[in-house]
Amino acid sequence: MSDTARPTNWIVDKPGLTALGLVSALLALFVLVPYLQFVLFGVVLAYILFPVQRRLERYVRPTIAAGAVVVGTLLAVLLPLVYVLTIAVRQSLDVARSLRRGDLNVAEIEALLEANGVAVDLAALYEANQDRIATAVQEVTMSVMGFVGNLPGLFIGLTVTLFILFALLRDGERLVAWVQWVLPVDDEVLADLRGGLDELMWASVVGNVAVAAVQAVMLGVGLAVAGVPAVVFLTVATFVLTLLPLVGAFGVWLPVAGYLVAVGRPTAGAAVVVYGLLVTFSDTYLRPALIGQTEAFNAATVVVGIFGGLVAFGAVGLFIGPVVLGGSKLALDCFARGHAGTPPDGAPPDGSAGETDATESGAAREPTDADDTDADE
Repeated sequence: MSDTARPTNWIVDKPGLTALGLVSALLALFVLVPYLQFVLFGVVLAYILFPVQRRLERYVRPTIAAGAVVVGTLLAVLLPLVYVLTIAVRQSLDVARSLRRGDLNVAEIEALLEANGVAVDLAALYEANQDRIATAVQEVTMSVMGFVGNLPGLFIGLTVTLFILFALLRDGERLVAWVQWVLPVDDEVLADLRGGLDELMWASVVGNVAVAAVQAVMLGVGLAVAGVPAVVFLTVATFVLTLLPLVGAFGVWLPVAGYLVAVGRPTAGAAVVVYGLLVTFSDTYLRPALIGQTEAFNAATVVVGIFGGLVAFGAVGLFIGPVVLGGSKLALDCFARGHAGTPPDGAPPDGSAGETDATESGAAREPTDADDTDADE
């Protein structure tokens, strides 16, 4: 890379152009911020669906292929997702109202515990806290609605998502090449960053989100068979909790089993416990099947990334938050190697940032058919 592309020379020799570039980037950021979560959602969808785009381009022009993928995404993903979330919000509000009315009969749970030698006054405890529990459920629901936005904002945001998706599917490779050309960073460093971010995205979307979705659907089907009310709400709650380390699906099926016992259905409650354990332990074979024999993101990265991502980016922060933290670590690794040269003890060896960070984050994935096709082309 020529000397004119180095940051120090840009600042010293081209201060006017540097200022113009910074101001332009800042103004563009102001334009993007109001719908940043929908822009990022479009980026995530484009990353997931790009292999489909490449396959369709074998038969039709890129514009037609991108349009077909966008329409398919709208009909098969976005509209069903909005519908499911609407039902989940309505059911969660129904749960809050039921808790306030005192529909849950805890006397049978108390009697069952006393029969096993455990004396607990659950009825008094529940009566004293039922309003707090109901308020907590309602506040969580309203917070989720706040992350998603109101109906007009949601409609505009999804429109932005679809246009971002179309543009990235059709011109994504040219955009990446342009960003690499514009950034005053060595090509070698950019290659490391691009490879590492690709692995992080794969681990976040497949290693965490796909596993959580599969487990949520599995538990939701089991709860529906058991005749549990508010199944859609519980399925969405399972998806969110399964994203978090050390929480998982048992945060849903355990209270549900207690509820079934409370309403006089101990057999169904025992069946939910057995099936819930199966769903919880399915992580041990689902994750390796989807992303290979690797570990997921560091637990702290996942927890901080998810909650911090929700605050910073809205609902899409569930996917983007951990990637942002992992990508920051990649960038700092590259910066440190560029200035310090030799990493400290225990740090990744020089020249292996992408591979080492991807392995640590559980992002090493098996080659796909799309990868083989790209290599042939």
